[in-house]
Amino acid sequence: MTGELDQAVAAVEVAASVVASGSAALANQSVDEKGAISVGLLDNHQVLAYDLAHAASGTQGCRVMLDYARHGDLESMLARAFIADALADLTARLVGRQASWGVTLSDLEPAMPFVEAHRSPAFLMSLAEEVAAHGGGPAHLGDELDMARDTFHRFAKDKVRPVADHVHRANTDIPEEVITGLAELGVFGLSVPEEHGGFATGGENDYLGMVVATEELSWGSLGVSGSLITRPEILTRALMRGGTEEQKREWLPKIATGDAMVGVMVTEPDYGSDVANIKVAATPTDSEGGGWKITGVKTWATFAGRANTIMLLARTDPDRSKGHKGLSLFILEKPEAPGHSFSFTQESGGKIEGRAIDTLGYRGMHSYEVAFDEWFVPAANLIGGKGGLGKGFYYQMEGFENGRLQTAARAVGVMQAAFEAGLTYAQERNVFGKSVFDYQLTKVKVARMAAVIQAGRQFSYDVARKMAKGEGALEASMVKAYTCRTAEWVTREAQQFHGGMGYAEEFPISRYFVDARVLSIFEGADETLCLRVIARRLAEQALAH
Repeated sequence: MTGELDQAVAAVEVAASVVASGSAALANQSVDEKGAISVGLLDNHQVLAYDLAHAASGTQGCRVMLDYARHGDLESMLARAFIADALADLTARLVGRQASWGVTLSDLEPAMPFVEAHRSPAFLMSLAEEVAAHGGGPAHLGDELDMARDTFHRFAKDKVRPVADHVHRANTDIPEEVITGLAELGVFGLSVPEEHGGFATGGENDYLGMVVATEELSWGSLGVSGSLITRPEILTRALMRGGTEEQKREWLPKIATGDAMVGVMVTEPDYGSDVANIKVAATPTDSEGGGWKITGVKTWATFAGRANTIMLLARTDPDRSKGHKGLSLFILEKPEAPGHSFSFTQESGGKIEGRAIDTLGYRGMHSYEVAFDEWFVPAANLIGGKGGLGKGFYYQMEGFENGRLQTAARAVGVMQAAFEAGLTYAQERNVFGKSVFDYQLTKVKVARMAAVIQAGRQFSYDVARKMAKGEGALEASMVKAYTCRTAEWVTREAQQFHGGMGYAEEFPISRYFVDARVLSIFEGADETLCLRVIARRLAEQALAH
């Protein structure tokens, strides 16, 4: 096994060298007269930037899997299969475009014997047999987190899965017993510090526990439970970054117990990832003891109906040329509203109205378009107080970076659910005299599925550990970009194993497939994440060297 791992290490270094060359080429083509990376110039090379971002994300996953490989034979097989797959993806991105990367296809030749050996049907079929017999590989997190995993897995199995298909097919609300059950488990307080009534102690297990919980709840259902942690997490991080001590004492205990069920409103009809240009305005007012009046429209406000606490990003400086620096973050309170619409009027005359947007999947949470008409917010609810004016974008990003990690964990949970369903059906379904699983093509797909799922899981753990040290912002974007794209492939192939029944709503696999599609869109659209975050940062790093 040592020799095979040495070959894997060498193959990863080849990939890393090509990515470094591509990063340098992008930097050289995107640097302005002041010696800095220009977004405008970067946009002239979007194809290179996009491919580079995904190739770099896959290569970073390879580095993580090299460590995983050292745990045992199955782990080594999974890692080698993943690394060969990532090299094949990199090669496909290079063909016909190598000049813009500043490389030639011959630069990949030293890794090709490894790729050929570990993409061969014979190797992948043997891996599939191991996976069918022993599972997709252990997580290697330790007893404490394994116990947490078991707890959330049992909850997802006993409380979430029995209602998941009904919620999806009838587009109903999340059952209250799911929300109260999760509150009793303490899931909303995983990131809230102990001194504020939560369970966070400041170590890496805070982040790892959140990833584990998110994965298992998403295995149960993305729409019913997989995203319930995210919004409380985002507000918690924003408060810890910029909230006053009074705000922390007021809101964090409520978040931890689930008394404050949180929604987040950032996106607007004309501005999604382009946050700097949002228009919803917060205007200061002396009425009711002083505060702010919110006017404008937010969209894709997930969970806005059931939520009684809203984190809202609004423009407090009417000079839009100030971009991010003109935005501030508020906590709004509103009544809980079941169903698909709501309308409330304050005694002062302020109004808020919302309607749910029908979606292909990810049902239960409901995503709303919400209109504000001079909705009053007390001055005390401006996060950071007067010192928080103009800092809202930076406060929210503290939570959004973690939201990207959570989305990666959600993708892993959905993939795992689809993989289990697909493998079971393939083993039980007979076609032309033998089970679907016994065919070569099926086994090759099963092996690749197992490898990319475990890579996504281990990559998420690695990012969690980095974020616990105050690092990993770039890697959080990378793991989201990688796992969310992968989830679309895994759920499609698992659905394909089902044949015609995969298209029937009575089988959960159809739900996994449509749920997976949203993952590359929310918490940072794939293209924006790759072009404006990952590729830009890679170019800046290359320029610095």
